[in-house]
Amino acid sequence: MAYYLWWWQRTPEVGVSSSADAIQLSVVVAARNEAHHISKLLIALTNQQYPKGLFEVVVVDDHSTDDTAAMVQASAQPNVKLIRADAQQSGKKAALTQGIGAAKYTNLVITDADCVPQPQWLSYMADAFAAGASFIAAPVKYNSNGTVLHIFQTLDFITLQGITAAGVSSGLHSLCNGANLGYTKDAFQQVHGFAGVDHVASGDDVLLMHKIKTAGGKVVYLKNKDAIVVTDPAPTWRSFIQQRMRWGSKTTAYQDRSLFWALLLVFVLNAFLLTLCIAGFFNFEFFILTFAFLIWKTAAELPFVYSVAKFFNQQKLVLWFPLLQPLHVLYTVVVGLLSQTGSYHWKGRSTK
Repeated sequence: MAYYLWWWQRTPEVGVSSSADAIQLSVVVAARNEAHHISKLLIALTNQQYPKGLFEVVVVDDHSTDDTAAMVQASAQPNVKLIRADAQQSGKKAALTQGIGAAKYTNLVITDADCVPQPQWLSYMADAFAAGASFIAAPVKYNSNGTVLHIFQTLDFITLQGITAAGVSSGLHSLCNGANLGYTKDAFQQVHGFAGVDHVASGDDVLLMHKIKTAGGKVVYLKNKDAIVVTDPAPTWRSFIQQRMRWGSKTTAYQDRSLFWALLLVFVLNAFLLTLCIAGFFNFEFFILTFAFLIWKTAAELPFVYSVAKFFNQQKLVLWFPLLQPLHVLYTVVVGLLSQTGSYHWKGRSTK
């Protein structure tokens, strides 16, 4: 974790230059059953401190069974375009591809329908494009309500966000989150979009990032608090596990093998800790060894987690970090196994 802490702290916070004001942007949103959330996103986009004539919003209704499309139409914003997903296609990658094809501009900003960006979000994205970025990974924050479920998810997500920034900055391995991305249409087309990874249910973010990086595209991390996109954690433990299984299902498709091996190492270390704990039921000395390893693990990770949490103004949640370590070990092993062997349900779709 010292490696990630060093790179996280070395990643500079960027500002906005005047050159960003000339960049045209297409915000593309693939929305499925988000009637309860998408109005907040559209309001946040209306409140962007970026010239209204320089950006459009393309919402692709991905076969929603609720009033998502009606909510978009009700917004009546002149720069918001609603597209119905092709009846012959399904899945987020297909919806995004259709939205990108309909986008007027070459600089694409991607977010999810249940997200709320900061008012200067598009200004920072535009500045990154002006600096020559082909792919932009940007920060995402969970809006925790203080329950154990939300705190656990938020701490886990804070760690992932820190690793994302450190990995992109160091060039060792790359992560990102589809709730806050940017890439050029040229880069997307150069790698033939999601071709080759479209059989993977998840991965519209990381797998595309790896393709663009492999093709020589400039990949950057946009570190600034005003570039944060806020979203809610999963509402139940079941939906949380289903979400993480979906995320984990794409790991075997990673082109960046250093990331695959790093994640495998995390899984093995946690599996080792869980095995020690189970062995403690047969020999009490293994309980003592498990406790010692947990203390070491917590001490090694705590400075990194605190540093990232401070960036997101969520450092108070770090008090829970030592207490939730045993649960995190169990979660890592269980989800790691289920994501490769089980099936999950997400937004009314079942995937094996």
